[in-house]
Amino acid sequence: MNGDLSIGIFDSGYGGLTVFKAIVEKLPNYNYIYLGDNARAPYGDHSFDTIYRYTLECVEWLFNKGCPLVILACNTASAKALRNIQQLDLPGRYPNNRVLGVIRPTAEIVGDFTRSKKVGVMGTRGTINSESYKMEIKKFYPEIEVFQQSCPMWVPLVENNEHLSTGADYFLKKYCDDLLGQSPEIDCILLACTHYPLLLPKLKKILPKHINILSQGEIIAKSLANYLGRHASLEQAIGKNGFKSFYTSGDPQVFNEHASVFFGEKIEAYSMY
Repeated sequence: MNGDLSIGIFDSGYGGLTVFKAIVEKLPNYNYIYLGDNARAPYGDHSFDTIYRYTLECVEWLFNKGCPLVILACNTASAKALRNIQQLDLPGRYPNNRVLGVIRPTAEIVGDFTRSKKVGVMGTRGTINSESYKMEIKKFYPEIEVFQQSCPMWVPLVENNEHLSTGADYFLKKYCDDLLGQSPEIDCILLACTHYPLLLPKLKKILPKHINILSQGEIIAKSLANYLGRHASLEQAIGKNGFKSFYTSGDPQVFNEHASVFFGEKIEAYSMY
């Protein structure tokens, strides 16, 4: 480790770019490599074992590209693959490497944003069915009651650039109404998918004003900064030239066309193969 390594950011597709954007805004000097597994996305409806296998393959690819620290900027991968990778793969095969997810850092702070102790979680079917947020939030805040709502139409709307159209309004309102129908006391909603920050302008109009809406980018960026502050040797190994590289398992040209919507600037990606 000699200061020329990178932080790896992984997602099944484009959504992790919203987290990556927030990380770069908070920690602009570090070197980063982003990998989107677009060829096999979406992960949400795959089995536990398939998501674990896909995620591990991509994490190992980032390890081989010189990333001793990888962030799973994907709720589905964090819910269904992170624990296995941390417990089964890192100790014996990659003892000096680290893989972090997005669920725990979010669960740690959600209690700061609710007075009623009624929290809503909106995500993909895979994330909601895993019940990972329910379990993690309960560890930190046993008194909080968690209500969940899967939103299967939201990711397709975002990825087809229809999320700000009037046609999207029905599905945004439907899932919000379904969630709030579970409890009128919900005063904090966690957007547990990295695509969903692009829906914020409309969600703020649909949801009651008193409800706190949490998206994960800034939360994960702050958590990463704290982590690096606690792990000096790892932090010192990361290059600080501000380099950002983007890779995809899919078509780089297609990736470039969609990615700028999520990252907020033009991107030139390369094939991982």
